[in-house]
Amino acid sequence: MKIKSAEFVVSNSLVAKCPKERYPEYAFIGRSNVGKSSLINMLTNKKSLAKTSGRPGKTQLINHFIINKEWFLVDLPGYGYARVSKKSKKTFQKFITDYFAKREQMLCAFVLVDSRHEPQKVDLEFMEWLGTNQVPFNIIFTKADKLKPEALKRNIARYQEIMLETWEECPQHFVTSSSNYHGKEELLSYIEAINNSLQK
Repeated sequence: MKIKSAEFVVSNSLVAKCPKERYPEYAFIGRSNVGKSSLINMLTNKKSLAKTSGRPGKTQLINHFIINKEWFLVDLPGYGYARVSKKSKKTFQKFITDYFAKREQMLCAFVLVDSRHEPQKVDLEFMEWLGTNQVPFNIIFTKADKLKPEALKRNIARYQEIMLETWEECPQHFVTSSSNYHGKEELLSYIEAINNSLQK
């Protein structure tokens, strides 16, 4: 898929105020500082479409971007904020869960995981919540350029090993790097294939 246009549409904290158009929708979510904004900017070829920040918890709203005037890319708040009050965490959690429960045109969530780290409890718990609530999702391992190939393979294998303790099979995964564009074509081709299947 070639990205010809990527435009910001709206930010809000209420699912009812999300765009009314019935375009296919793909949600990107992960712990704070996982590299979500950088990945979105890399996928769309725009340096500052999504705001990047060194401060965790920067994304605090549901952000919709229209891609090629055909589908929505949705940037969701992180679920492991370092410097956000407990009350705010609960608020974010509520509109994240509302979004996944009510947004019918959301076809797939991409859960971003930092490939450099051991499996994190908060990531595993969030994916378990998605599975329990029958929300289709895949995993995106970010920052792949920060590891040597063998270490990267080992970390991903470890993740799959832990998930298979409770899952019948692991979700599909993608390996990406915002620095060298690794995984970009594979990820966009996957989204394109889903979009094309809807038109048949």
